[in-house]
Amino acid sequence: MSRATFASATWLVAEREMNVLVRTKGFWIGFLVTVLGLFAIAVLPSVFGGDKPVVAAVGSEAVKVLSGKDVEVREVPDLASAERLVRADEVEAAIVPDTTGESAIGVRVVALDESPSDVVGQLVAAPPVDLLDPSAVSPGVRTLVILVFALFFLLFGMGGAAIAQSTVTEKQTRIVEILVSTVPIRALLAGKILGHVLLTMGQVVVLALAAPIALRLGGQSELLAVVAPALGWFVPFLCLGFVLLAAMWAVAGALVSRQEDLGSTMGLAMLLVMGPYFGVQFFSDNQTVMTVLSYVPFSAAVAMPVRMFTGDAQVWEALLSMGILAVTVVVIVLGASRVYTGSLLRTGGKVGLAEAWSRAE
Repeated sequence: MSRATFASATWLVAEREMNVLVRTKGFWIGFLVTVLGLFAIAVLPSVFGGDKPVVAAVGSEAVKVLSGKDVEVREVPDLASAERLVRADEVEAAIVPDTTGESAIGVRVVALDESPSDVVGQLVAAPPVDLLDPSAVSPGVRTLVILVFALFFLLFGMGGAAIAQSTVTEKQTRIVEILVSTVPIRALLAGKILGHVLLTMGQVVVLALAAPIALRLGGQSELLAVVAPALGWFVPFLCLGFVLLAAMWAVAGALVSRQEDLGSTMGLAMLLVMGPYFGVQFFSDNQTVMTVLSYVPFSAAVAMPVRMFTGDAQVWEALLSMGILAVTVVVIVLGASRVYTGSLLRTGGKVGLAEAWSRAE
């Protein structure tokens, strides 16, 4: 077939995939839950207050200043002990004597990386604040943003299972034999990937536009300035990563002939989705591991945007990682195309990868 005919066939299949998916209640329910979850994460912390902040106090003057305030006080003997508690995250801040004469109330506040507004705001006059480890983003916010990035990667990555399910359904009902009589097998694969990628891109763009609104409603406009650049990297990385995973999901569906057998071929695709999710969660504080993950194609889609958010990566690193990911996408899609071609029309049981590869035209 001519190139134009191949392109037309690909788009025809893509349209069919999108039409089928958007007509299902599950698609809209899942997307609506995701959007509502985004707003809940951004807004609810400002609506519901947390427990009393725990504050270390050094000396009688500090204890007196904190008397009657909505805080839990832990008295410690000296500044060194107070700093140890702050660094160990056992207390949110420490109130210590002011030896510089700068404070109007005779004490200073010692915190780790940001001024503890919930503590400072309760004092009669705001004392000077000393930060032990200044940071643009608090540890709590940093952890939350990393969780959101990883969670979206997981949700959209697992959403690619719909490609495997539609493929095996077409094989089981023998519809695929009708399809391939009018559409080249490779165009069928390309159309499935394209259709799901377009839907995923649409959802990601909507979420990217909704995120600033949610942050403003939650009173976190300052965080928006920090998150926005990383979000700009996350969208293209996630779309490229989804193409990579979509090819794997398509192969998983083509290798079996029944829905009941799909679990036996989905393992690798699920591992490539769950691995980066847990890897970023567990090693977000380990710069060495995160650097490695940000250059591994299957995990780069979430690891590199996280590093851009935390300020641990430069622009050239993100561009290099994206280039590696793009090249890998081409290689994997070409390989998946061969396996897909060699296994799609095989029925009667599971097809091995080697057999599918050798039988490809």
